[in-house]
Amino acid sequence: MSLRTKFILFATVLHVLLAVMAYFLLQENLYLFLGMELLILGSIYITSQLYVTFFKPLSLIRAGIQSIKDKDFSTKFMGVGQKELDELINVYNRMIDQLRHERVAQAEKHYFLEKLIQASPAGILLLGFDNQVEHVNPAAEQYLQQPANSLLGKHVSQLPKVWAEQLTQLQTGSSITFRVNGIRTYRCHRAHFLDRGFQHYFVLIEELTEAILQNERQAYEKVIRMMSHEVNNSAGAVNSILGSLQYYAPQLTDDREDFDNALQVAIDRNTNLSRFMANFANVVRLPKPKKTPTDLHALLRNLALLMQPEFQNRTISCTLQLAPQPLVILLDQQQMEQVLLNVLKNAMEAIGDTGEITIATQTNPAQLTITDTGSGIPESVRSSLFTPFFSTKEYGQGIGLTMIREILVNHGFPFSLESDQEKGVTVFWVRF
Repeated sequence: MSLRTKFILFATVLHVLLAVMAYFLLQENLYLFLGMELLILGSIYITSQLYVTFFKPLSLIRAGIQSIKDKDFSTKFMGVGQKELDELINVYNRMIDQLRHERVAQAEKHYFLEKLIQASPAGILLLGFDNQVEHVNPAAEQYLQQPANSLLGKHVSQLPKVWAEQLTQLQTGSSITFRVNGIRTYRCHRAHFLDRGFQHYFVLIEELTEAILQNERQAYEKVIRMMSHEVNNSAGAVNSILGSLQYYAPQLTDDREDFDNALQVAIDRNTNLSRFMANFANVVRLPKPKKTPTDLHALLRNLALLMQPEFQNRTISCTLQLAPQPLVILLDQQQMEQVLLNVLKNAMEAIGDTGEITIATQTNPAQLTITDTGSGIPESVRSSLFTPFFSTKEYGQGIGLTMIREILVNHGFPFSLESDQEKGVTVFWVRF
């Protein structure tokens, strides 16, 4: 039973009793009856005033509580001329002003933080208590190569393979650095924050690729220039001496053939050494791309025609799956030809004899994909792909992939080399 009901019931019983008393007084004394009637009327008036005095503050409190429950901090009350009630109203109004101010400040901070997260060049993954992805900013979408709607709700172990392996073992408060497909280098840091008394986790993703590439480039440029200078100077002087010795060869009567062969071997080795250093120097001297509008489909058809004799010798079928629409890209044609030739040669070497190479394009987004059915790339070497001068070939120099990386990075084209060794499929793609 509510307090209002109790008060009304009490007042009703009290005045009924007074009315009964008035009835008995009517039998004995008319004047006492009239006095009792006046008393009853006065009591009714006083009771109604007490009712208003007691229950109007309660109505205001109930209305204020409902406003707070509805998160409506704009409703305020006017004074009613009663000292106690006006003090209560003033306290409530000050509280509402403070709540409204804090709510506006919190909303502004939340809006600013949301905009900051969206515009941040660092990738941010907000995780729930069970490591489910709750929010992904655009930078994280770009790094993981997946749209946000395909990532939300997933456990970190369900993220793309390399990311799942690294983030699953990442502990709160620690960082980890790793490579994706041997090309892009990322550093991830896991931390937590409190929201409404609960811990929430987030992963901050920072790409280090450009900084690492710049440091690598500065290091190997200096080393290659120094090596090239020393080797070329020595090789030139030695070749000059060997040439002079060839001039005196006719004066020999015995063992001349052996002498000529020994000189020729020495000259050939010097020439190969100079060519070897020239290949390294070409990476250092790689000019900035001179971009012109280029028909990519025409370029691919010409390269396929150029490589056709070698494809036939190896019993390799090359299939072109070109988009029906023209694909004109702003690029340096000569440098891009070098990239594609290196990729196709690597695909042929991976296949060996008998296999398939598929060259495909699409226009939305503009992308080129080269797929081969070779033996695949071992998991152990994938993280080292595109590392300067790294090679798995017995006599490889590791220049081809380094040059591919430099040219595509200078063009600003994202690229990747992915392989499934179980299926024996390797895919190289470039997005324009």
